[in-house]
Amino acid sequence: MQQLNFSSYKFRFKNSENKVSIFDEIRKKFIILTPEEWVRQHVIQFLLEEKKYPKSLINVEKVLKVNGLRKRYDVVVFNSDGSIFILIECKAPEIKIAQATFDQIARYNMTMKAQFLMVTNGLNHYFCQMDFENEKYQFLTELPIYQIQ
Repeated sequence: MQQLNFSSYKFRFKNSENKVSIFDEIRKKFIILTPEEWVRQHVIQFLLEEKKYPKSLINVEKVLKVNGLRKRYDVVVFNSDGSIFILIECKAPEIKIAQATFDQIARYNMTMKAQFLMVTNGLNHYFCQMDFENEKYQFLTELPIYQIQ
């Protein structure tokens, strides 16, 4: 797999039926390794190892309804009260992050109301803090490190 713009992390892999799978610590199972999954697993390790978020507050690939349509988010970090702290959209490294990507996560966030957003293709990472009052987001250089609330 392609080298990504993250620290180096240790992953567990397995081969079956000529397909490589990677172990997802959050879902507690092996997932077929696609370029997008490679990015998603790096994001999970980034959250756990560098940002110190507990596994219990991280959720991966769940369905949500946006304007009556079923959509799937990549990664969410919850606050201890169950509200959403960070919403993360992962793209494969070959996918260029464009305005449409931000529009997609902003649509999801109208329902989810996360305080922070992250968009990444593994090579480029973008972090935003929401300003719900003025209906816009402000770009940041980093996501906050976990703090017990």
